[in-house]
Amino acid sequence: MSNPSILILPGDGIGPEVMDQVTRVIDWYGAKRDLAFDVSTDLVGGAAYDAHGVPLHDDTMAKAQEVDAVLLGAVGGPKYDDLDFSVKPERGLLRLRKEMDLFSNLRPAQCFDALADFSSLKKDIVAGLDIMIVRELTSGVYFGEPRGIFEEGNERVGINTQRYTESEIERAARSAFELAMRRNKKVCSMEKANVMESGILWREVVTRVGADYPEVELSHMYADNGAMQLVRAPKQFDVIVTDNLFGDILSDCAAMLTGSLGMLPSASLGAPMANGRPKAMYEPVHGSAPDIAGQGKANPIACMLSFAMALRYSFDQGDEAARLENAIEKVLADGARTADLMGPEGGTPLSTAQMGDAILAALDASL
Repeated sequence: MSNPSILILPGDGIGPEVMDQVTRVIDWYGAKRDLAFDVSTDLVGGAAYDAHGVPLHDDTMAKAQEVDAVLLGAVGGPKYDDLDFSVKPERGLLRLRKEMDLFSNLRPAQCFDALADFSSLKKDIVAGLDIMIVRELTSGVYFGEPRGIFEEGNERVGINTQRYTESEIERAARSAFELAMRRNKKVCSMEKANVMESGILWREVVTRVGADYPEVELSHMYADNGAMQLVRAPKQFDVIVTDNLFGDILSDCAAMLTGSLGMLPSASLGAPMANGRPKAMYEPVHGSAPDIAGQGKANPIACMLSFAMALRYSFDQGDEAARLENAIEKVLADGARTADLMGPEGGTPLSTAQMGDAILAALDASL
């Protein structure tokens, strides 16, 4: 029986250096937990453009379609700002999402106790926070037609179309309910049914899907109120499901509840493959951070937590995912900090590799 397969796409900026630490963790699982993976590496984003003149080569896209999971670091940087829109680094990421049909984006917002003081909100508001935002990723206003900038009379007009089919809403909703069944069995669906017909349809379809999950408590909330509630009382939520546009905004809002983008993973899931595993890509929420690239300052934890999500959602290794998450939590509780996590008391931050060393030592101690 072959090992599960992973395609690593380190990308640009700090992507390669944080992914180096994830590779060390993957190797640890093979050596210490008899959980081996067949790992291959390729290019995406600016790195792919430099090598091939496109942000994602067709051969790389073909590999992504065949593996059990893709791990992506980050894409982009000022070096590529003047490129034509069609070949900007971000187009490689969007192509992966579109052609793999990764319709369900999972963005957890979890506040480790040791970092509760880093949030811009009061500690008692965020301590113990653990919510999941499920964002529909392949439709909505970012993809709807017609779109563009047109001449209308004596001025230009910009048009984007919010468009959803019932099936697109249903599959995102079902993803959220399935997640809630593994968690605290609560789903809050957010839209703007008061002013948008697409919101009315969204609410109707989510309600219908919810009837298939009688154990899950379903509530509905207008997305603007949802944004307010996220900063007022975020722990009222378990799983939030919403469309592409609102999910983009709400997940970034939730991200800052935790205090650092360097701590936040994400998963993008699609339909099941022949082996029953969903097509999947995992990536940290943070960008390529070109200002610190190559300096050993990057925080690798978000990328490691993205691998933990892969263990849980692609490889049915929930216990091993928890092992990695617990190791990270212990390291933070013991005071280990990269530069982005340094508080006003100061001190000497760990380098990217030193944080990797600490987490691997905690994994060893878990055996």
